[in-house]
Amino acid sequence: MAEHKTRILLAVDGSDQALEAAHYVSQLFAPNRIDVILFHVATKIPESFWDVEEDPKLMLKEASPRASEHQQEEKIQERMKRARQLFLDRGMPEDAVEVKIQERKVGIARDIFHESQHDYHAVVVGRWGMSLLKDFLWGSIADKLLGRLTHVPLCVVGGTPQVGKVLVGLDASEGAMRAVDYVGTMVSAYLKVTLYHAVRALDEEIFHKAEESMKSVFEKATNRLETAGFGRNQITTRTATGVLSRAGALIHYALKGEYGTIVVGRRGLSEVEEFPMGRVSNKVIHMARELAVWVVS
Repeated sequence: MAEHKTRILLAVDGSDQALEAAHYVSQLFAPNRIDVILFHVATKIPESFWDVEEDPKLMLKEASPRASEHQQEEKIQERMKRARQLFLDRGMPEDAVEVKIQERKVGIARDIFHESQHDYHAVVVGRWGMSLLKDFLWGSIADKLLGRLTHVPLCVVGGTPQVGKVLVGLDASEGAMRAVDYVGTMVSAYLKVTLYHAVRALDEEIFHKAEESMKSVFEKATNRLETAGFGRNQITTRTATGVLSRAGALIHYALKGEYGTIVVGRRGLSEVEEFPMGRVSNKVIHMARELAVWVVS
């Protein structure tokens, strides 16, 4: 029977960050475990113009873009070729890396969302992209995807994250265990995984109770990773106490320990429809600006 593969939708624009995201994914997953679709939404008017101007055509005319439409198309084709080569250089077969370019239908974020409903197992985007202002891709695309993608994991890649170490925010929730299961799809001989649990209480008795109650959770998570193919020597556990913020503690530990990847579970819909993520995962993905953050549904 053929081995199950993870099908990844990797959104690519003409930015350097998109290439960093492609490089990150190519290094993170075992090359025989994934299929990748490099997806680009072509638009004559940059997404940022739609966010700040009622008449984007007028703004575009006034902005006098440096590159013609033809030059932009050539640049995208060149970036797609470079991104695809990153995966081929890792040993992925030609038919496992597909390039898909489509004209903008509704909006870049919505078009990515609609594409993600076609049997994908994950969506990956760069934190920054091509725009007039550096923050625009995050504000207009990645942030929108965070609110919409509840059916597949989303990864937002910032900076140039190192790939060898993964930090998983763990608690006793089903969402956290699903995050662990997803890490299992990344199995690689060199990947190191730390299961991290933070307790805000300072009281030593409360800490020991939390530590004791997490033993079975750590063991369950470790067993799942071993079943996926990780060796026991690739997995460590860590419990922190007295933290002011669980999200802040997770990011601080990742940066201090030179982790490039943080994985958290989505906590499910809140009472306010616009905020479908739990507070911890929401804070992590907004604060970890130079890391790769996975939010697993």
